[in-house]
Amino acid sequence: MPGYVLTYFPIRGRAEPIRLLLADQGISWKEDEVQIADWVSGKDARKKEAVFGQLPQFQDGDYVLYQSNSILRYLGNKHGLTGANDEERGHIDMVNDGVEDLRQKFARLIFFEYETGKDKYLKDLPSQLDFFERILSKNANGTKFVVGQKISFADYNLLDILQCHLDLCPNSLSAYPLLTAYLERLVARPKISEYLKSDARNKRPITPKHKK
Repeated sequence: MPGYVLTYFPIRGRAEPIRLLLADQGISWKEDEVQIADWVSGKDARKKEAVFGQLPQFQDGDYVLYQSNSILRYLGNKHGLTGANDEERGHIDMVNDGVEDLRQKFARLIFFEYETGKDKYLKDLPSQLDFFERILSKNANGTKFVVGQKISFADYNLLDILQCHLDLCPNSLSAYPLLTAYLERLVARPKISEYLKSDARNKRPITPKHKK
C-alpha cells in the first residue's frame, strides 16, 4: 500500500504537476477520486474538513497537506527537487510562481472567457511565454532545466502548463525553440513518457470543460 494518497477530481487540473513529479521520480501513490458534483453540492463530507475548502489534498502517512503548489514544494523538499543552494531554491520558487500566474490566466480563459476571449488570449500569450524562453536561455543556453543541472518541482509545473497550451493551440510554442526543445526533453524522460501514455493519464480531461 503506497504511503502517498492524492485526493482530487477525475481531471488533470491542479493535481497533474504533482502526478508528473511522482511518476518521474518512480514514487507510487494512490488516487482517491472525488466526483465534482458531490464536492460542489457538499454531498462529499470531506469538503468540510478541507483547508480552504479546496482540492487537491495530499496525504503522506498521517500528514495531510492542501494547496497544489505547497504540495509540489513539500515533495520537492522531501525528494531533493529544490535546487543545489539558496540561490537556486529562490529561482525555482520564482519560476514556479510565474507558472502559477500563467495557470490562473489559462483557467480564467477556460472557465469564463473562452468564447469571447480566446483570440485575445492567444494574441497576448507570447508576452507570457517570452519570460520562460528567456529563463531557459540563462541556464546552460536552454539545454537543461529551468534552474541548475537537475530537474526541480517547478519543471513539472511548467511542463504541465505548456502541455495545456499546446492543447489549446498546437502551434503555441512554434516561435520558441528553447521551450519546444525543453518540452521534448522532458516528455522523453522514460518514466514521464510511460505515465503520459498510461490509461490513468489519458482518461482524465485537462479540466471539466475539456472533452476526454
